[in-house]
Amino acid sequence: MNTPVRLLQAIVATIAFASTASAADMPKEIQLWPNGAPGSEGKTAKELIEDTGRGEQRVSSIHSPSITAFLPAKDNATGAAVIVIPGGGHRFLSIDSEGNNVAHWLSERGVAGFVLKHRLARETNSTYQVEVHSLQDVQRAIRLVRSRAAEWGLDPARVGVLGFSAGGELAALAAARHDNGIEGATDPVDRQNSRPAFQALLYPGGTRNMVVESNSPPAFLACAYNDRADISEGLANVYLKFKQAGVNAELHIYSAGGHGFGLRTSNRTPIGSWPARFHEWMEQSGFLKKS
Repeated sequence: MNTPVRLLQAIVATIAFASTASAADMPKEIQLWPNGAPGSEGKTAKELIEDTGRGEQRVSSIHSPSITAFLPAKDNATGAAVIVIPGGGHRFLSIDSEGNNVAHWLSERGVAGFVLKHRLARETNSTYQVEVHSLQDVQRAIRLVRSRAAEWGLDPARVGVLGFSAGGELAALAAARHDNGIEGATDPVDRQNSRPAFQALLYPGGTRNMVVESNSPPAFLACAYNDRADISEGLANVYLKFKQAGVNAELHIYSAGGHGFGLRTSNRTPIGSWPARFHEWMEQSGFLKKS
């Protein structure tokens, strides 16, 4: 059996799990701030989950940001972790194709996947801001995973981010704006480093404003040729920024796939092979090497 067929079968099995598992079977959500997220005080609206009509769900009205942990089997674990950040134009989250499917695929290959539900700055009447509350959620997710690394069998030095579309914009922001922990914080989670070890940006928004410096985390970049020019051409320019800064980066521009291809059974090679390319890049970059 050839490699593309095996890859497609693996992806189909992954998505079948995510779409058929009952609520009892799915991993539990972990609140980023059990006592309430800063900036969400007084917001009591319930989270909204909608069917897109394609067998997928999207989520909005998020005021209690969380991560959902997809942990690998202990005998297969590499110690690496990825915060998976779904996109949706900062108006909703494509929680399946850009979240749960991806995290489950990673966990089956020994990488812990954590799907982030972050606050949305551009849904109707939102008071949140991308570079304040949404970014804060990504930073908190990184800190939280590091704070529980020993419990989950993770290496805190190998916690990265993978974002799609608007989530890719947030992943890049987290890679550019980080700290070594908030010294003297009463909450021990806030004392953790918020710098991602690596960044994977899938058809990200905000390419024109992305900052790359010599100390930026290494990057995996992917999009489709027939995506919007600000993404397909913009991501090529972002790759050049990494090259000029001397930072390890790998770029894939697939001939077709449009915007929002994520991880679906309908994806065909070559666009459907991006998860394998990302996994290979992680391995080649040393992020899958067991301690």
